[in-house]
Amino acid sequence: MTDYNTFATQSGTLRYSQRFSHLASDYFRARYGLYMSSIGIGTYQRGSAPAISTGYVESIVAAVAGGCNVLDTAINYRHMRSEREMGAALARIIASGLAQRDELIVCSKGGFLAFDGVPPLDRLGYVQQKLEELDLTPLEMVGGVHCLAPAFLSQQIGISLANLGLKTIDVYYLHNPETQLQYVTPDEFRARLRAAFERLEQEVADGRIRFYGIATWDGLRVGKQDRRYLPLYQLVEMARQVGGEKHRFRFLQFPYNLGMLEAVTDNTQPFEREVEGKRQRLLLPLLAAARQYALVAVGSAGLMQGNVLDNVPDEVMEALGGWASDAQAALHFNRSTPALTTSLVGMSTPAHVGENLAAAGRAGIGDAAFWELLKA
Repeated sequence: MTDYNTFATQSGTLRYSQRFSHLASDYFRARYGLYMSSIGIGTYQRGSAPAISTGYVESIVAAVAGGCNVLDTAINYRHMRSEREMGAALARIIASGLAQRDELIVCSKGGFLAFDGVPPLDRLGYVQQKLEELDLTPLEMVGGVHCLAPAFLSQQIGISLANLGLKTIDVYYLHNPETQLQYVTPDEFRARLRAAFERLEQEVADGRIRFYGIATWDGLRVGKQDRRYLPLYQLVEMARQVGGEKHRFRFLQFPYNLGMLEAVTDNTQPFEREVEGKRQRLLLPLLAAARQYALVAVGSAGLMQGNVLDNVPDEVMEALGGWASDAQAALHFNRSTPALTTSLVGMSTPAHVGENLAAAGRAGIGDAAFWELLKA
């Protein structure tokens, strides 16, 4: 394993951002001492062909060269291939001097059982083997695919570090924790999540991760009538209980794009405040609540996995100032969204990287113009 015994730092990410002074003034956003690019590269989609793997490595290198320092993956993406390709790209980036380790914010996720390269022929046997390795019960691996047990998470972090060739992951997400709510009671889910948070705080103390959060597909988009709903106030309180006021639960990831706007349109998250000595209980959209709780909001599926392409209305394109492509317009919209720090977009060819990062050249349209556009 290449010994990159460091992590993203304030001085490193600031140094990186200063090399891209030609980009928009609001392109990098300062969060918890890190200067984060407002476009990040995702590694979820596509298959296992060698040409695709080569494309991902080349794309990550091109993204870092173009001003993207938020790099997102997960242990189960493409059966660990995505993490390993990111590790290969990082090795090339650092060896060539394109960027230093402390300039890059490397993010991964755990929770889903990951296969090693290809799915095994005997999946049930594979699951049983993993349970026995960690002395877990079948009930802890819900649906045979998802687990929040502390021992399982620690094992996954170790594998991810090896895949990435790193000593420390900057942001580690619990991956779709709402999956558990399809199998266990809310009380049992909260107990499992609390134990997971406790372990992740320990992983921070041990230096294997720097921050943690949750990456969801449904849990932060649905309303409280949905079984998969995740209330932020409970998550923040849980983090405070296990980690104190200096807890490291600081990141949220959820789908956000022109076709999935729940984070700004749906009032789903309770928030209490005191006004003139009286307690007020409000319902806020996710991004507004995240800002109140000082959580870093990262949007996934920035182009709705390609579905927004050729679907940006003319009036939206005009309001955004006109762009050469729908992808650029959609990413400009995402970057203009108040309280959204980074918009992730899957990029598996350098050509896509170049096209998407063109959206970094203009400042956002401003809060007032954004809300007017949203209403229209």
